[in-house]
Amino acid sequence: MDHTQRIAGLFLDEKSVVSRSAQIEHERKVAIYDLLEENSFDPAGGLKGPFNLHLAIAEKRLIFDVCDEADNKLAQFTQPLSPLRSIVKDYFMICDSYFKAIKTSSPSQIEAIDMGRRGLHNEGADILKERLSGKVDIDIDTARRLFTLICVLHIRT
Repeated sequence: MDHTQRIAGLFLDEKSVVSRSAQIEHERKVAIYDLLEENSFDPAGGLKGPFNLHLAIAEKRLIFDVCDEADNKLAQFTQPLSPLRSIVKDYFMICDSYFKAIKTSSPSQIEAIDMGRRGLHNEGADILKERLSGKVDIDIDTARRLFTLICVLHIRT
């Protein structure tokens, strides 16, 4: 594994985000921390890392700005959000159920909801990895963490 082909810095465009719950903010911080600790990110075209990655959503598209560590733009690619829209919506609903369940439900009920949550999360990561194929090669853990951050960018409340 080439340890230079990785994300060294990650930046979310949060212009449209007004506020987040404590749980969502915690998920964002954990996803960024885990992603920066360990990831695999190898853009097409022979670009050499490590990279800074800027993620944004604009005009119903996910925008990936790939930069060097000095933040000079190396590449940009976009991805339509439509293939992820329903999975993100379902993921938000099950996360809401999960956060409510941890306050009032039995351990077995919480575990069942969490299994569904993880299943949707994995499905979203698989879709993302597949859709980015040919643009950037990422491993499944990187895809999972990026999916979490894409969900965070969807929050507009």
